[in-house]
Amino acid sequence: MGTQAADEKITMAIRNKFLKDDAVKSLDVSTYCYNGHVYLVGEYETKNQKNRILKHAREVEGVLSVTDHFLPKKKKDPCGTKENLKLVAGVKAKLIKDKGIRSPNIEAKALQCHIILLGLVSSQGEISKAVAHAKGVEGVRGVTSYLKVMQ
Repeated sequence: MGTQAADEKITMAIRNKFLKDDAVKSLDVSTYCYNGHVYLVGEYETKNQKNRILKHAREVEGVLSVTDHFLPKKKKDPCGTKENLKLVAGVKAKLIKDKGIRSPNIEAKALQCHIILLGLVSSQGEISKAVAHAKGVEGVRGVTSYLKVMQ
């Protein structure tokens, strides 16, 4: 519980920094933290915004590393919010149905119809299954896994 509380404290501190920065606060950036390791997932409009987001995350006490999965915002991408939400729902449904996966431990995020999986799982087998399920959802352009096996 102490690790989870520390991770939540880190997540909230990073989000607060984003809210105070006018160049960042309007962007869609999701923040995840597992055992002090921060993952930032989202879209940016300028390289300056991306660099500021990374700088803010690295400045927070307790952060051991920062991994980013950013894509430049596309103005005319046919994969918008509605499509991304539909894909995440499809992935989560498949994960929930698979009793061999502890689905509450897996976060799924969609960016431009690409699925990003994050979280801590029990085995490499769970990672492989989760990735396969995500790839099996119609409309998914690609899958990136940041899933880690709990030690």
